[in-house]
Amino acid sequence: MAFVQVIEYETEQKDKLDDVFDEWVRTTEGRRTASHELHTQDHDRPDHYVDIVEFPSYAQAMANSSLPETRRIVEQMRALCTGTPRFLNLEVLREDQF
Repeated sequence: MAFVQVIEYETEQKDKLDDVFDEWVRTTEGRRTASHELHTQDHDRPDHYVDIVEFPSYAQAMANSSLPETRRIVEQMRALCTGTPRFLNLEVLREDQF
């Protein structure tokens, strides 16, 4: 079953953070193991974001986290966020399509 990483953060620098994410996508082409990503914004708190990143497995997620580009983006992200981003590593136990 799949593995999901949830990244929750707040920023007032969304455009700069988008540039950082775009650079990560470009520089990890062919090496990243993430299979799907949802970038979401809290409707009631516009500076609050949650990214949901799907991987085939925990091992693949950890391989992705080990990429130098991923470590670099985390540091850049921390610098652009208000407070510390929260990372959750979640095993998918059940998936339903409605």
